[in-house]
This record gives sequence, C-alpha cells and structure tokens, in this order.
Amino acid sequence: VEGEAGGITQHIGAYQVVRNGEPITFIDTPGHAAFTEMRARGAKVTDIVILVVAADDGVMPQTIEALDHAKAAKVPIVVAVNKMDKASANADRVMNELSEKGLVPEAWGGNTPFVQVSALRKKGLDELLDVIQLISEIEEFKANPKRLAKGTVIEASLDKGRGAIATLIVETGTLRVGDYIVIGNTYGKIRTMQDDLKRRYQEAKPSQPIEITGLNEVPQAGDIFMAFTDEKITRQIAGERQSRVRDGELKIVKKASLDSMFGDIESSEKELNIIIKGDVQGSIEALKNMLEKIDIQGFHVNVVRSSVGAITESDVTLASASNAIIIGFNVRPTSAVKQVADSQGVEIRLYSIIYRVAEDVEAALKGMLQPTFEEIVTGQAEVRETFKVSKIGTIAGAYVTDGVIKRAAIVRVLREGIVVYEGKLASLKRFKDDVKEVKNGYECGFSIENFNDIKIGDIVEASQMKEVEVE
Repeated sequence: VEGEAGGITQHIGAYQVVRNGEPITFIDTPGHAAFTEMRARGAKVTDIVILVVAADDGVMPQTIEALDHAKAAKVPIVVAVNKMDKASANADRVMNELSEKGLVPEAWGGNTPFVQVSALRKKGLDELLDVIQLISEIEEFKANPKRLAKGTVIEASLDKGRGAIATLIVETGTLRVGDYIVIGNTYGKIRTMQDDLKRRYQEAKPSQPIEITGLNEVPQAGDIFMAFTDEKITRQIAGERQSRVRDGELKIVKKASLDSMFGDIESSEKELNIIIKGDVQGSIEALKNMLEKIDIQGFHVNVVRSSVGAITESDVTLASASNAIIIGFNVRPTSAVKQVADSQGVEIRLYSIIYRVAEDVEAALKGMLQPTFEEIVTGQAEVRETFKVSKIGTIAGAYVTDGVIKRAAIVRVLREGIVVYEGKLASLKRFKDDVKEVKNGYECGFSIENFNDIKIGDIVEASQMKEVEVE
C-alpha cells in the first residue's frame, strides 16, 4: 500500500493462493471512500467478502460503505480485525461497532465470523483461510469448467510494449490462449495469459484471476467478458456495441465556458467541462463518478471524455473545442503536447491523489481556486544510458533536453507519457563531480531515491514548488 499515492490502495488487484490443495482467489479492493464504484465491482464478482477493519481505527466511513456493498451482493461476510499487534488495538470496540450495523460476532451468538489478525506479523492468517474454506464447503460454490468462459474485468490499462491489457476473473467455463473474446465494446483474440507473479498460462479455470493481452482497445473495468470460437461473430457483436457507444458520445459534448468556474452570472446552468486521462481504467471510472456527483449551488461537472493513456494533442483539440480542462491522473503530457495546450489556452492539471482532484474541482466551482503553492516544471532530461553500480543501484546517463535539472528537484519518470515513478534525486553529477544543477544541452548522470527500474528512453521531468501570491 505504501507504494501508492496517499498510502491508500487505489487500484484493484487480483491474486490466488493455494491452501490445502485448493485455490482461493482474493480481489483486493481500494480502501478510500472515493472508490465506491471500484469496490462495488469487487463485491459483484466475489463469493465471500472479507471486511478488513483496523483494530486501532475502528469502523470508518469507508468501512460502512464496503459493508453496504457486501450486503447488497448478498454474500457471506467475514470480518478480519487487523493491526492486532498495535498497543492501541481494541477488538471489542470493533465488534461492538459492527454489531450495531447488523454484523453480530459468532462469539456473541451471531453468525458473522470475526478473525483477529496482524498482517505485519503474519498472525491469524491461517485461521482466516480456514474460515474461508469452511464457508466455501458449506455454501458449495461450484462452476462448470467444460464450457466457453464468461467473467468480469477487474482492471484494464495500456502497456507500452504489450498494448491493451485486462485483468479478468473467470466466473464459469475455461478461458484459453487463442480464444476470441468480447468485452463491452472491445474485442480481440487472446495472445498471452499470465497471473500476478508473471507466470504464463495456456488456460484459466473458474475463479482464476488472469491478465490477458490481444485486445483491440482498453476495455472498461467492470465489463462482462464472453469467449467465442468464431472470429466473425466476435467482430459483429463488438461492432454493434461500438456504434451504440459512438451514438451516445455525440450527445454528451455540451458547449460551456470556463468562465463558469468563476460564476458566470448570466448562465442559469453552470458547468465545468473536464477531460479525464489516467493510467488505469478503474481510477478513471472512480474519478468520473466522484466528479459528476459534485453539485455546488447549481454548478456541476460535465465529463466530456475519459480514457486510458497519455495526454495527447487530440485531447487538447477536444478541450479547446469544448472549453474543457484536462485532468491527468498519474499521466503527463509531452513537451510538444504542453506547447499545443499553452498555445490554445487549454489548462492541464496533473494529480496522483484522487481527493486532491475533488478538492480543486470543488474550489473551482465555488470560484475560489487560489493555490498558495504551485508546482513549476524546471526541465526534462532523456535517459540515454543506464549503469548498475553495486550498493548504489541504477545510475542514469542522460541529456538535458529542456530547462534545467536541479539536485533538490522533485522528479517524475515518464515512460510513453505515463508516470511510472515520482520521487527525489539521490545524486546529480557532471562527469565525476557532484553538481547542484545541469542546464539544457548538457549531459549528466543521476540516481533516483528508491528507484532502480529506470530504462533507456525514459523522460525524467524535474520540478519545484513555488509560492504563488494570492491575488
């Protein structure tokens, strides 16, 4: 979790463990209250819900939200009381608070299993797995593997080398490499299948989470997939669905002025048009859902477009035509795209934490967006060589293509326009000398704190926080 912005699980992950010779699939749904939609999808594809509650925090708003989804899905609920290793842990408090919400512990005569665990110390996990297997036996969960596969998309994204990739849960049937597949309005022929540990598979059985490649586009997370043996039928179904989506999109774009942010008094309906670009479909969907719910005294958000991938000139053109702001979530524009945006007066705002987007958009709708600090991009460097040095890690040999790279800068590593890491420089050198900055047109060497996966062709963007006077 610490690897994700804000220390919150922001993407859904799916993985499988084997216990007593039987596989158990876990779908890890996000803990932030804003990710209602993602958690709702997680509850739809599960047989059992494990509600994880921190023993020191007790029942939080997102706990209640997750509980509502679990109840709506009408599946058995197991409560895992986590962080029992902490001195402030209070399991009785958690049991009391959840009893008031209808989850009465078995120890108190109810029918909800409560298991005390410590993920950090790895205590109580065996007991939790035992409870899951016992419920599975009682409920008799079954699926037919001898048919064409059907299931749900858990997550989807665009990969530099592999194209559109999707993580699926097979709910019934067996999915095989070479199968034709329709997911929403996308389709393809499965090229490769691998699990969360990058192990390759030729087929995936019921309840197995699997990552596939071979799709023509990035599908929507939460979409149902179906496998077919005939390519012609696959293309026909996907084509019909695509035409329906196109017809719908033409009706969505509504002309609105950015002045609505600051209270266009003459307009009775005040809109802020937004284009959302993100690194994975699940985050985009949650962000879109959250922004569309914002309504401040008649001011509201109209999402013109939302899609996976880097910010492109096409996005800027659409933003210019529809007077929209572009919001990038874990993605960045290239220098060329940024120049086009500047020339057309299109504002691009970049984020890595979802609630910051909501805060800024709400402030914009209130006409009060007055940042006291602003992030200023000072320069970019292109990685041309990498060197592995023992005890230090990876050193990047780079050429500064724009502006200046400073030793104290915040840096982002961009791969095909997608942010793959954000952190600080650990060192900055010219030849063998440590330097404070390297300017445009010069070569340099640097390493990044806690990041060794830097590759040739990566763009490293340097920035600094600058105080802005409030007008």
